[in-house]
Amino acid sequence: MKALALLIGLASLSACATAEANGDVATYDTLKVARAACLAKGRELVLNKEGDEQRISAYTCQRK
Repeated sequence: MKALALLIGLASLSACATAEANGDVATYDTLKVARAACLAKGRELVLNKEGDEQRISAYTCQRK
């Protein structure tokens, strides 16, 4: 059941993290989900150059 919930959460994220119900705010929970999604793909979550660390859209999954 947890895996299904995680997959649903991960499906809402794209290569560029998208805004969720809380807007484009990078909360602990949204970053945790995005980081887990990237790790599952063998990648890492990285803040874009000159990105606003408080916005989830400023993060992308990149190859390690």
